[in-house]
Amino acid sequence: MRESIKQFVQIVADTLPVPEPIYEFGSLQVPGQEGFADLRPLFTGKEYVGCDMQEGLGVDRILNLHEIELPQETAGTVLMLDTLEHVEFVRKATEEAYRILKPDGILVISSIMNFPIHDYPYDYWRFTPEAFKSLLKNFDTCFVDYAGEKLFPHTVVGVGFKGERLKHQIDDFMMKIEDWKKQWYEPVESTWETLVKWITPPILIDIYRKIRY
Repeated sequence: MRESIKQFVQIVADTLPVPEPIYEFGSLQVPGQEGFADLRPLFTGKEYVGCDMQEGLGVDRILNLHEIELPQETAGTVLMLDTLEHVEFVRKATEEAYRILKPDGILVISSIMNFPIHDYPYDYWRFTPEAFKSLLKNFDTCFVDYAGEKLFPHTVVGVGFKGERLKHQIDDFMMKIEDWKKQWYEPVESTWETLVKWITPPILIDIYRKIRY
């Protein structure tokens, strides 16, 4: 979990209808992320189920995104945050998320483009904004954006809405996303800056960006 993504999820929680129950896939809090990666406090009072492929801190249920063992139209909201790069069959995962979402449900996703390889347990993919649009094309309405350089963003985010949404329902969300993008903008780096990123833990990178911008 990165600070930039926690801020993105906070914007979602503050500005969008977030139906219950909330299912987070990839909820395992890996070493060094204990407590920091817990998103439950952002959704106080809402039913929240942490899901992952293995047991551990933050995990309530063991579920496989390739074939989610939940009935159709079970979830109100599905979160896949910096998770899809670790999923071998990403289109199957988003199709499964769509299947289990209620008619007014939402899917919230984030991933990386300009970022070092990191195994939890495997690292398969890097995503462009157009890739996210393709993954969300089955939804009635979708939002996709990025943080960083236009031609080489470090982060891509998206929200898929089942059911139509009126413009005024997402206006506040869009305004806050613009502020978020400005905070997490980062120009193309020199070679030595890239090398530093390769050897620096992700959480420290986010702290650096937050202070700098």
